[in-house]
Amino acid sequence: MSGFKTLQGKAAALDRANVDTDQIIPKQFLKRIEKTGFGQYLFYDWRFTKDGLPNPEFELNKEENQGAPILIANENFGCGSSREHAPWALGDYGFKVIIAPSFADIFHQNCLKNGLLPITLPAETVEYLLKRAKSQPYELKVDLQNQVIEDEHNFSASFSINDYWKKMLINGWDEIEITLQLDKSISNFEEKQLAVQ
Repeated sequence: MSGFKTLQGKAAALDRANVDTDQIIPKQFLKRIEKTGFGQYLFYDWRFTKDGLPNPEFELNKEENQGAPILIANENFGCGSSREHAPWALGDYGFKVIIAPSFADIFHQNCLKNGLLPITLPAETVEYLLKRAKSQPYELKVDLQNQVIEDEHNFSASFSINDYWKKMLINGWDEIEITLQLDKSISNFEEKQLAVQ
């Protein structure tokens, strides 16, 4: 995974509450065995019409929202099932940061484990960000190192994150990579155990 200390980019608004994981990545697309390739199916039932054509009314299909690495959503984002495919799809589509007033607990954890930064902010703060993001162009700077979000209109807000996950995201590590960093110690332990037998 690629890590970051700061991220500056376009912020897209998805002003919808209770967006569940089946809306993020519908169940019929969960047949892939890789973690990649799910971005094309992100929000599929909203992004496409029944004829399979892009829905011009859907927020993320609008030209001004293309390529945004930051998604601003409303409360209870990622509710529903615990499928890890949801953060896979969001990341594969290009999002690195998701801002909302609240997240489903398992979804929040799955984001962190897969290199996405979920940021919880007060509802009134998110309302401001949604309003700004609906009027593109709008960019945010996310400073993970200092845990601050800023825009060019003198807006600034701090956010909290567990130190462990902050270090993981900055370095682009997942839990397997953390284990591999202990490879020498693990090998030494195994050799000692074999010598005892």
